[in-house]
Amino acid sequence: MSEGLPDKNLFMMCSVLNTAAVRSLPPGFHIRKCREDELGIWMDFPFDDPVEAKKYRGFMTSYFQNVYADKKEVFFDKCLFVCDSENRPIGTCFAWKAYEKITTIHWFKVLKQYEGLGIGRALLSYVMQGLSASDYPVFLHTQPDSFRAIKLYADFGFSLLSDPVIGTRTNDLEECLPILQAVMPSEAFQALKVTRAPKFFLEAVSTLSIEQF
Repeated sequence: MSEGLPDKNLFMMCSVLNTAAVRSLPPGFHIRKCREDELGIWMDFPFDDPVEAKKYRGFMTSYFQNVYADKKEVFFDKCLFVCDSENRPIGTCFAWKAYEKITTIHWFKVLKQYEGLGIGRALLSYVMQGLSASDYPVFLHTQPDSFRAIKLYADFGFSLLSDPVIGTRTNDLEECLPILQAVMPSEAFQALKVTRAPKFFLEAVSTLSIEQF
């Protein structure tokens, strides 16, 4: 739970990038790849509280082993950090070919003290622009407590998926729409689009019991 909102599943898809949403990083920040000695830093990123990060380190370690370990070189080539002027990571995101078939956005996060500066938009711009036409459509998994990110994803051209089951997970869209309506600005909520997932995506996410995005 975060901000009192339930931990529910939402899935989104972008078929065409909305280039009007693209922005550059503000001065003083740069993007680089995550180094192997920074894996622990990356594992802590999803959690704003150090105690929570420690609590979930086992989960993050297992996720890394299950999804990335056999392609470790690819992971460190893909995994990106936004860094401050002293080269300290303050945000992360990358695109990953999940199930060997679909392009997915992984672990998009900017540290809370750096939110609102346009860093997340610039980082997502960098990742999305780095994809080729053949990489689309692009998919992601999110939750209602990430409603600010959902607004950002929608700006880039992502639509919410309506299929009731996606791989091993229930899609909680119907339950989450009233939640999003309550917490998002009216204009942002009204701009959300909903669509059905393509057949190849549903087939791909059903090939493994391990969730790869």
